Amino acid sequence: MPIAAAKVLIITQNWGIEETEMTRPLRELREAGAAVTLAALTADPVETVQHDRFEGETVTPDTTYDAVSADDYDLLVVPGGTTNVDRLRVNPAAIALAKAFAAAGKPIAAICHGPWLLVNAELLPGKTLTSCRYIAADIENAGGKHVDEEVHVDDANGWRLITSRKPDDLDAFIDAIKQTLGE
Repeated sequence: MPIAAAKVLIITQNWGIEETEMTRPLRELREAGAAVTLAALTADPVETVQHDRFEGETVTPDTTYDAVSADDYDLLVVPGGTTNVDRLRVNPAAIALAKAFAAAGKPIAAICHGPWLLVNAELLPGKTLTSCRYIAADIENAGGKHVDEEVHVDDANGWRLITSRKPDDLDAFIDAIKQTLGE
């Protein structure tokens, strides 16, 4: 499918998202022609942070993630941010979305702490992926194989997983998403 026909869903909490891990995919995929929806826990503004400590940009979400369906999207993006994903990974609606994307054979892209959601969704057995080093043991304990790479794409188990380690890897991460969407 051409990227201009792609529908991408980004899910976050309303606070604690690593700024560039959300804003760059959001803007660059939109600029490439994809229809990108930012869904948060609530309709309140999404407050990002830089390096988990400093105030970042505030962005208005398009909807809430309990109001969307995987059926309506082609790819799910899970940005990092320690606090963001620590809360996202225990939210039943976020877990259900991740499971629905995988069950439908639709790609999921997660960066930095983003794969934590996939740990709790029990989607990692048989998958090889990368992430920030802080959750490597969680990935391994959940049945995944952790690798230290700029970006890793895994097609095991009938669905594509695109993962990356940190903000410095965003160019490769976004390129892998664009390639998956057919740019």
